[in-house]
Amino acid sequence: MSASSSYMPVVSGPMLDYYLGQGYYRMVQDLFTCRFLAVEGEYHTVHWLRLRLADVHYGPEQRRLLRLNERFSTTIRPLRITPELEALYALYRSSITFDAPETVDAFLLGGATHSIFTTEMLEIRDDGQLIAVGIFDSGTRTLAGIMNFYDPGYRKYSLGKYLMLLKINHARHQQKTFYYPGYLVHNYPKFDYKLFPSLAATEMYNCLNSEWLPFSWEAVNAHSAAIMAELLDEEPDNYDPE
Repeated sequence: MSASSSYMPVVSGPMLDYYLGQGYYRMVQDLFTCRFLAVEGEYHTVHWLRLRLADVHYGPEQRRLLRLNERFSTTIRPLRITPELEALYALYRSSITFDAPETVDAFLLGGATHSIFTTEMLEIRDDGQLIAVGIFDSGTRTLAGIMNFYDPGYRKYSLGKYLMLLKINHARHQQKTFYYPGYLVHNYPKFDYKLFPSLAATEMYNCLNSEWLPFSWEAVNAHSAAIMAELLDEEPDNYDPE
């Protein structure tokens, strides 16, 4: 399901806040939501997440990662897709094992000349060399993490997780209320890293009653079962494709 950008030449801060709160998220120059992800021929339920920024408290792992990477320089600036940015993304893309758009431009703009969202990027440099980039959209009360990529030679620094922490710190400095990292997938742990920043501050969206709940794996399991049950209830008893 999407909220077509053809009707939204600019996504305002309050509009982004609203749609994120309804379980929507950015895809290129559009807003969409979904309940399922197909993985190797099987459908898994999708569970959207957000963090209550006032309740984020870092533990030993998060503090250790912040200390480990404090020697790198960081800069936040409006999105500008440059050859340097695309070169880093190409390097990152060559090292991953999942499908991803060919370029940052394709990921974010899809051929458009500008972003309809208020989009910024967080650059991490090591002695001037660009080693990681985190891209995010800002609403009035929200910040949505859109993409992270990094030089695979710096893998031991967990720069993807580090970028999440930096985005959260920036959102708190900007006095935002929520940080939205996207979704995780039931019985498919590839997206579970989004729980790293602060499990206690994480909420999960119940798409069946439009309610945000404190995160727990029990809640995810129950929500997944309810989504699947609703799907089965909606299927016709006698389906004839002819």
